[in-house]
Amino acid sequence: MFIGDDRMEKDNFKPYVVWLILDSKTEDALEALAKHYNVTVPKLKVGLPKGHTKAFGCYTNKNQTIAVLNSDIFLNPFVIIHEFYHHLRSKSVDKMHKGTEVNADKFALIFSKNIKAM
Repeated sequence: MFIGDDRMEKDNFKPYVVWLILDSKTEDALEALAKHYNVTVPKLKVGLPKGHTKAFGCYTNKNQTIAVLNSDIFLNPFVIIHEFYHHLRSKSVDKMHKGTEVNADKFALIFSKNIKAM
C-alpha cells in the first residue's frame, strides 16, 4: 500500500501508523501522521525534560519535540500517538499547547484499537 493512496488513507492509515511504531519505525510513523494532519514533523528524543519524572513521554512546544523516558518507549504506539496529539493541537494560531490529557488519551486509543487487529 502506498501512503498517498486514498484507500490506504481512509481504511488502513491508523493500523499502518501503529505497525510502523511496533516495527521500530517511529520516525516514519511521525512523518506519516504529520503528512496526514498537514503539520510539521515533531523531533523525537530520549530523555524527559526536568520535572517530568513520572511520565513516559512529554511534548515540548518550544522546540516541537516529543521526549520519551527511554528508547523502549519508541515502540509504544499509545505514548507516541498521545504525544503527537499534543503536537497537533499546539499548531494553532497562537502556538499554545492545547488539548487535555483526556483528549490525547482518546486520540491515542483510537489508533491503539488497531493493535488487536494486527
